[in-house]
Amino acid sequence: MKKITIAGLLALFTLPAYPQQHFDTPDKAATALVDAISTHNETAMNELLGDNWQQYLPPEGADPEAVARFLRDWKVSHKIISEGDIAWLDVGASEWQLPIPMLKTAEGWHFDMASAEDEIQTREIGRNELSAIQAMHAYVDAQEDYYQRFQVYAARLLSSEGKKDGLYWPTQPGDEPSPLGPAFSPAVPGMGYHGYQFHIIPDAKKEGFALIAWPVKYGETGIMSFMIDQNDKVWQANLGELSARKAKEVKAFSPKDPWQEISQ
Repeated sequence: MKKITIAGLLALFTLPAYPQQHFDTPDKAATALVDAISTHNETAMNELLGDNWQQYLPPEGADPEAVARFLRDWKVSHKIISEGDIAWLDVGASEWQLPIPMLKTAEGWHFDMASAEDEIQTREIGRNELSAIQAMHAYVDAQEDYYQRFQVYAARLLSSEGKKDGLYWPTQPGDEPSPLGPAFSPAVPGMGYHGYQFHIIPDAKKEGFALIAWPVKYGETGIMSFMIDQNDKVWQANLGELSARKAKEVKAFSPKDPWQEISQ
């Protein structure tokens, strides 16, 4: 399934609330949505999605690439999948499904944002978890880069002020970039990176390194926690509501139960 953030699509548009529009067929509803997205028509978006869609906007705002990809896929192919009084829009060769269903009532077909809530959150969690795994692989590459420069692995993600004792440090134009970019240092404390926090496991294997990651808000920004070692192998575990506390308590890299290796 294509990982397109529908919240990113909707983030192009802003308030206020309007009476929700209904259509004779789901095809007409879908076409109206695509037209509104294509033309950046704020009024049409509000009329199509009602007065509660704003709650699904991500804090980082729109994803222009996702919007462009959705519109390209629509042009490639699109079809309506109907099941009684519910219909879904599939677009593109891979038949990516818009997570907002269309519902038929006595007034006609309309987009049902309330029913879309769980699916939107599920997809957002999946996207965050994939981003966390990719970030952990980037950490392994950064540690290898750091070792090539200093013949030792870094014990910190972010360097102390004025030093290069971590994987990231600020640079000036023309300087060689640090092994790790600034993404692991969120602008807002506690916000994390794509819904995840990261911490170097202090007592990793001898002459090695390891990293652990957990969701900023369990069940909202992510579900699984992850660990990775210098062999670039990732393990995952569902640590539940106490994910943050349990992850911070990990002092040694030891992926035993409930940790399971991810096949990649």
